[in-house]
Amino acid sequence: MGLEDHLREEQQQQQQQQAAANQESASKELIPRKKRRNRIPDKPNYSLNLWSIMKNCIGKELSKIPMPVNFNEPISMLQRLTEDLEYWSSWTEQRGENSLEQLCYGNPSTPAGETFELDRLEESGHRSLCEQVSHHPPAAAHHAESKRGWTLRQEISIASKFRGKYLSIMPLGSIHCLFANSGNHYTWKKVNTTVHNIIVGKLWIDQSGEIDIINHKTGDKCHLKFAPYSYFSRDVARKVTGVVTDSSGKAHFILSGTWDEKMDYSRVMQSTRGENGVEGRQKTVYQTLRAKDLWRRNPLPENAENMYYFSNLALSLNEEEEGVAPTDSRLRPDQRMMENGHWDEANSEKQRLEEKQRAVRRKRESESVKPEEEGAHVDNYKALWFERKEDPVSREVTNVYRGGYWEAKEKQDWSACPDVFSAS
Repeated sequence: MGLEDHLREEQQQQQQQQAAANQESASKELIPRKKRRNRIPDKPNYSLNLWSIMKNCIGKELSKIPMPVNFNEPISMLQRLTEDLEYWSSWTEQRGENSLEQLCYGNPSTPAGETFELDRLEESGHRSLCEQVSHHPPAAAHHAESKRGWTLRQEISIASKFRGKYLSIMPLGSIHCLFANSGNHYTWKKVNTTVHNIIVGKLWIDQSGEIDIINHKTGDKCHLKFAPYSYFSRDVARKVTGVVTDSSGKAHFILSGTWDEKMDYSRVMQSTRGENGVEGRQKTVYQTLRAKDLWRRNPLPENAENMYYFSNLALSLNEEEEGVAPTDSRLRPDQRMMENGHWDEANSEKQRLEEKQRAVRRKRESESVKPEEEGAHVDNYKALWFERKEDPVSREVTNVYRGGYWEAKEKQDWSACPDVFSAS
């Protein structure tokens, strides 16, 4: 088959996929989008002696060290996790359910019991729920579902160490995406993040590491490499490269771009073995068709530099909303104070919430000690909306949504929710 035949075949596939998408769209119409807020109060210009706070933190796990709100954004860990959905429609809905093409698209202390819902089912076709399922170590579970038949679930915990000049953040846990129609089941993990110039200079962030996105139904795989920044490298900063292969190891697509701006993909027409690389490994040379856009970063809203560089989605996450659970992050008083620019009051409120959390945990530990196990304190906290199960694919024990949240919201029956924010 010649190049023209391949181009014609690809064009026909795209036309068929577009027709299917139009048909599905017609049968699943969404209501007009609700007008969301597009700004929050400007970040106050607070001076802070970072070194006086951080000098005793070198080499330590930061989740166990009380930090002022000055280090944070007015958004919770659960809301940050929900930000993953901003580009989710690109990966899950634009290319049908072809496994190899889908693989191209893969890319503050919170009290236990705190939740965050994002209900955009009618206007955007999906909704999600996050719950803080553990305080020490901090861990959050996330479940999202779509009218179009996909489900996203993940449990993420964060390990972090302050190294003096930089902060290392290591996400732990797997992410799962399942498609009801095709049965495709993808899993992957997140790469490490490094925050540089914590004390002196301009803060900047780097992401580095390698990811394997695997379709456990077909054996197809996308291998992504996030190149660490190097002052001496001629490569573009924040570079990401990848290759999509089928179960036999044959390459079908090449990915390239950056993790903060855009990614492209190219269909592989032919591959040949080239010369040995620097590490003695034989390189593979790919002949590809013209690159196409996978995704591009959405433009930031006006005045973003004064609003923590939040995206339009992030600006809407902490917007007050009726009917949410009393454990929802929107109702967190220290976070609302911080968003409104009252950082001194927010720090005092944050300390109160942390002491309340410690008192609740001490009470649970005292109740969990059996006479024959004196001194063996065990935190017996159980999540409300998630339960621990062994995943049959990854074999990891993880928190999976047990159901019931949206039914409770419909009835406005929140009697099962713990009290995580009040002063009582």
